[in-house]
Amino acid sequence: MPGDVFLHLMKYAPQYLASATAIIKQYDGSVPLAVFLKQHFKANTKFGSKDRRYISQLCYTYFRTGHAIVASSVEEKIKASLFLCETNPGEWDSLFSDEWLAQWERIIDEKWAFVGSMLPGSDPNKLFPWSDELSDGIDPILFANSHLIQPNLFLRIRPGNEKNVLQKLISHKIEYQQLATSCLALPNGTKIDQVLSIDKEVVVQDYSSQRVAAFFPTERNELPVSAWDCCAASGGKSLLAYDSITNIRLTVSDVRPSIVRNLKERFAQAGIKNYHSFIADLTNEIKIVNDQFKIIICDAPCSGSGTWGRTPEQLYFFSKDKIDEYAALQKKIVANIIPHLKPGGYLLYITCSVFKKENEEAVAFIQGNAKLRLVKTELLSGYDKKADSMFAALFQLEA
Repeated sequence: MPGDVFLHLMKYAPQYLASATAIIKQYDGSVPLAVFLKQHFKANTKFGSKDRRYISQLCYTYFRTGHAIVASSVEEKIKASLFLCETNPGEWDSLFSDEWLAQWERIIDEKWAFVGSMLPGSDPNKLFPWSDELSDGIDPILFANSHLIQPNLFLRIRPGNEKNVLQKLISHKIEYQQLATSCLALPNGTKIDQVLSIDKEVVVQDYSSQRVAAFFPTERNELPVSAWDCCAASGGKSLLAYDSITNIRLTVSDVRPSIVRNLKERFAQAGIKNYHSFIADLTNEIKIVNDQFKIIICDAPCSGSGTWGRTPEQLYFFSKDKIDEYAALQKKIVANIIPHLKPGGYLLYITCSVFKKENEEAVAFIQGNAKLRLVKTELLSGYDKKADSMFAALFQLEA
């Protein structure tokens, strides 16, 4: 960090702490924290871009520790969370006593023990208190502690753009790591929209989400391949399917009209012209003009628990009863989309959840209620790579 920036923050750190405290006391989790912060700063124009960045960092850091820290004040919890989340005090040095600073470079278990000694009742086991609900194969401790680290920004290079994209990043001295031919990891917050054409050259898409491409069936005995992304949301899986499956006839739907409108703009930027879109509430039986599909992609509404490193406020405000609510919703949706699968066709079920009720138990439900053969399933863990964690299962309907 440049010296002048460091000195600036050293000077204003107490004010940023006070501002973040006021925001946290107002925030109730009813809207995403990013939306709330945007609205707050719009109403309080005295904050410059630098101020907004540091205040936002403190707010997100507060929620990263969930309910694991027992503190007498919001300010005290923010500081303890900073201690756990940051590898060094850096610009926040002035907020801490020598006693805390002396412990900063210890391993995470020792840092938790120190927090517990200073703030009695604090317990790392409360960071993610639903470990008994986790899918098989997840390390509960590593996964819980991953919430203390901000995930990376991941890009998927679209076909034919690799050389050009890498040259642009290098010429602009943008730090990146190439995890696969088309997958790049960048520090979170990297400004790329002025360097790369989003959705045309690259797609902003998490590492685990990109790995879903390995689940697309390779069987190509019918061209074009009719595919329906039934819970399209932002359209990331649709773009992935379009780039992965040669000669695809794409259909997309979502329950929210605004999403379908946004997809139109995104697809235009991506150069996708020949597709069909419609609005549908899949919790009810529906009729579709193109009645049956070779592939149905169901990126199901879920708890999003595999993505809480990006939205830690959801970790803070989550209640266990929501797991059953989402599991019931997923079963309704799956039951209503299976009739639109062609004989011999494929259902790709996806969640960004780490809960077995939304993952393995959903697989058991699908197998028990339809003539579907499980082709492959995998927990796409990303918590060891500063990425999201997801779950995917591919089924084939009897011909």
